[in-house]
Amino acid sequence: MGKTAVHFGAGNIGRGFVACFLHNSGYDVIFADVVDSLIDRINDTPSYKVIEVGSDGTAEITITNYRAINSKTHEEDLIEAIRAAEIVTCSVGPNVLKFIAPVIAKGIDRRSDDVTPLHVIACENAIGATDTLAQHIKDPRNSPPHRLDTHHRRARYANSAIDRIVPAQDPNAGLDVTLEKFFEWVVDKTPFEDVGIPAIDGINWVDNLQPFIERKLFTVNTGHATAAYHGYNRKKRTVYDALQDKDIMFEVRGALLETKNLLVSKHNIDEHDQLAYMEKIIKRIGNPHLEDAVERVGRAPLRKLSRKERFIGPAAELADKDQPVKFLLDAVEMCFRFQDVDEDDESKELAVIMSENTPEEVVAKVCGVQASEKIFPQLVKVVKRVQDDSRED
Repeated sequence: MGKTAVHFGAGNIGRGFVACFLHNSGYDVIFADVVDSLIDRINDTPSYKVIEVGSDGTAEITITNYRAINSKTHEEDLIEAIRAAEIVTCSVGPNVLKFIAPVIAKGIDRRSDDVTPLHVIACENAIGATDTLAQHIKDPRNSPPHRLDTHHRRARYANSAIDRIVPAQDPNAGLDVTLEKFFEWVVDKTPFEDVGIPAIDGINWVDNLQPFIERKLFTVNTGHATAAYHGYNRKKRTVYDALQDKDIMFEVRGALLETKNLLVSKHNIDEHDQLAYMEKIIKRIGNPHLEDAVERVGRAPLRKLSRKERFIGPAAELADKDQPVKFLLDAVEMCFRFQDVDEDDESKELAVIMSENTPEEVVAKVCGVQASEKIFPQLVKVVKRVQDDSRED
């Protein structure tokens, strides 16, 4: 039997990005998901294609040697798969980590202390996602407290930063996934060094992950979301359409110049390198061959307005240094206006929070910013303006 990896989340990122790398590195992939129809389709389809789109054309990779387990109905099978696997990865969304932790904990607890520990890597758009998953797994409600002292013999956890644009897919594509050719998958190698770093082609193993995570989050995600929220409020259909508007492009560049100032000073990144990276990102998110609806890119506004995320994270640090944050605050305002959007529960929840709380309460509750922080009064002004406008409508 060959090497096995269990991947939670059989959606487009799971199939098109993570599983593709694992497959290319010789792993049999077991998808864990809860969507019955998707699981059936995976188990009934012997192969699917990953289609990479770039300025120089397209390339296709055929993925085989996979199966799927329904974690809702076949938990025992999944626990056994985790017990026997070399790697567990996930792309389920940061808010879902707590729901997949209990079954991972059971699989880890069943592993022998005498084999190589399970390598756990969360592939989420969030800082420290693997740490968050590990905390849920080690929670006494999920792992026996008397076994935590030896937990490191059974599992190791490494944070990662992933960067690849996977747009909404053609509904008739089946399991095939279309995505951009460009990718980055950077993983902290230090938790694995004494037990062996997995051989996964395409991963950049580093000693210090934070500069990579923040460069990606505060450039790719900040830029993408800024374009989407400004585009939504100007009634643009896609991110590409939004970036054809010179005023929106001005806002995107402004926000990324502000985050550039933070990244250069905080992580000693060369300014010219960051400016070149910024231009590459603007070109990537504006790729006309990867059209993405502004509503899809903008979904989950509550998470995107949280303290360590793409807007508030850099804006708070810049404000502390008395650095400009005008364009980041513009993006924050557009995000607060992303309310009651079809098929987005967080946008509906945001509308309720905005209608039932004072500006100060909203900033504390949604952004996690304290009144003592320099950014606080500026955020209060933004929220008040949005609330005042909604009352006038």
